[in-house]
Amino acid sequence: MPRLRSMLEGWLAGSSPPPPIARLLEMTLRSCADGVCEMDMQVGEAHHNPMGTVHGGIFCDLADAAMGSALASLLEPNETFTTVELAAHYFAAVQHGLLQAHAKVLRKGRTTAYVECEIREGAERLVGKFSSTCLIRRMAQASEA
Repeated sequence: MPRLRSMLEGWLAGSSPPPPIARLLEMTLRSCADGVCEMDMQVGEAHHNPMGTVHGGIFCDLADAAMGSALASLLEPNETFTTVELAAHYFAAVQHGLLQAHAKVLRKGRTTAYVECEIREGAERLVGKFSSTCLIRRMAQASEA
């Protein structure tokens, strides 16, 4: 089983801790399998920018975590990845509430993947759309070392 996939399954089952950024921002992984991920987090004043709304970087953190998790659910045992491009489109400001991220891998090739994510406030209002291009890397097998 891929290392990243195993970590995701442990996080989802509650048998292993979430990654440090997810702990810091109190993100909750709701589901993650077959290139699709659902993640959410409560936001409020602690996440505000000087205008009194949730900082755009918080949206990016949630979207990036959801997109990375969606991709990780498809990786082979010897694969890892890194984000090479992240695009953000904001549609509405949020002051507080539940942000829900839905990420889906649209294409995974041998060397790159393209992932999209929508973030909604609650279940209805679309507040942002994000996309990520990732570079897939293959790690040396233990027997090759």
